[in-house]
Amino acid sequence: MATFEDVAAAALALPETTQEGHVWSVRGKVVVKARGLRPADLKALGDAVPEGPVLMVHTGTLVAKDELLARRPDAYFVTPHFHGYPAVLVRLDVIDVEELTDVIVEAWLLATPKTVGARWLAEHPDGP
Repeated sequence: MATFEDVAAAALALPETTQEGHVWSVRGKVVVKARGLRPADLKALGDAVPEGPVLMVHTGTLVAKDELLARRPDAYFVTPHFHGYPAVLVRLDVIDVEELTDVIVEAWLLATPKTVGARWLAEHPDGP
């Protein structure tokens, strides 16, 4: 089980990442953010509405999104609002901190300038 404190620790460990409330960004580009469920989401999810906190994470491509959804349907989900958009919603009460860190790093690599990302990858060849 992960918390927003875990999100902050993972995100802020990455270069140039800033936090404003429950939104973590790099140079003005959102990496991850808390995502409350809206009435339309609740209606669409029906009995599948998660009870715990939810994080929105960019995936970069729809293929990467589909892979996460297929691999861990208990941890990742979407609502109709996200159809056709490369992002997933993450159930923090289900995902462990290691996997959460991995998806945050992947989202950060999409948002950060290429040179900053390349330097971080060179310094962390085995990942976070």
